[in-house]
Amino acid sequence: KGADINPQGGYFGSALQAASYNGHTEVVMMLPENGAEVNLQKSESCTALQLASCQGHSEIVEMLLEKGADANMQGVQYGNALQAASFSGYTKVAKMLLVKGAHVNLQGG
Repeated sequence: KGADINPQGGYFGSALQAASYNGHTEVVMMLPENGAEVNLQKSESCTALQLASCQGHSEIVEMLLEKGADANMQGVQYGNALQAASFSGYTKVAKMLLVKGAHVNLQGG
């Protein structure tokens, strides 16, 4: 069997959340294929998609969306992924999220 791939702990919560925030594309590609939950949140904080969006990691954002990440999930720190990308000035990521169905009028954060 192997280690649990979705444990929560530390600053980012899960391995997928940490890899998404830090831009580790190959790790992000591998983790969902091995059971990592793409919409996992740490204490209602942030999802991997929100963390990748706030850092402008467009390739990771695209991968997570293809793996079923919910562009409209709310988190405490960044609101939703569109708010995170917009706040940080990542136009390319914001456009990508809108094309994939992010709701422009959601409130939160």
